[in-house]
Amino acid sequence: MQLDSFTITLLLVLIITIISSFSRRKKRDKCLIDFKELPVTIERINGEIMAKGIMNVHNTGLELKYPKAIDRNSKFIESSYLIYKYEFDQIQSIIIYHDELSDVAKKKRDKILKQTYRPSFFRRTKRNIQNFFKIIKDSLNDLVNALAMQFQKSSAGAVFKTHEKLVKKINTELVESVGSEHDPLLESYIGQRVVFELIKGEKLYKYSGVLKKYTVSFIQLMDVMYKTEDDEKMKLVDILIPQKLGIVRHLGEVPHDKYYPLVNEIQYLSNKISSISLKKHKNDKENPVTD
Repeated sequence: MQLDSFTITLLLVLIITIISSFSRRKKRDKCLIDFKELPVTIERINGEIMAKGIMNVHNTGLELKYPKAIDRNSKFIESSYLIYKYEFDQIQSIIIYHDELSDVAKKKRDKILKQTYRPSFFRRTKRNIQNFFKIIKDSLNDLVNALAMQFQKSSAGAVFKTHEKLVKKINTELVESVGSEHDPLLESYIGQRVVFELIKGEKLYKYSGVLKKYTVSFIQLMDVMYKTEDDEKMKLVDILIPQKLGIVRHLGEVPHDKYYPLVNEIQYLSNKISSISLKKHKNDKENPVTD
């Protein structure tokens, strides 16, 4: 049975709608998911605290549930705070204070930090495999564009000349939902202590922390000493910072064997030679040669 152009267009719209809906429902930032069901403080770009509560992550935004409902002068009661995705531009940082975690959450967090900092060979291998698939996903954009162009040039493509929005919808809803999440510059710094820069107002601040992961939108760091305008002193936190406000600038520790074997080998030999020379000098001084 031969389908007419209207039926084909209708089927295409239906397929794209189903795929788009599925991809939107599954599309949640992996850095945000790590903070799910934990007590967080969200800081605005103007320095104010936007909200505090137990965070839940949805594809359309964030929900923070208050530990205790707030009574606004008996006019109404608030028990949660919603932040929509289009409001993410207002976020300066998403913070987990170590001292606000339960004892169970602290133990779990310390275990994660231990696994994150200077990861084992197996964990690095696992990440390399994940990066391989990310690179494949990143190439989907070019593939879809190429296929769309070839389709439009074909005789069948004439049916959809008035439906260019459908092609764009495929790109925005399906391909761009994957995002480009592989950054070769940051990959070698995963699991190491780094120094990152954060724009706050008109000033640039530097902080140190262990780089856990990154996505298109956020950078996730652990073991950071941080202070908001509401804090009296620096506190130990795990933190998410938007990519548009913060960048990793330096390696924040002495290179170690896992990543810099040559440097460490040279340093080891240098120390060994110095130790031998010092020992020989000491022996010569204690036992002088006499004629």
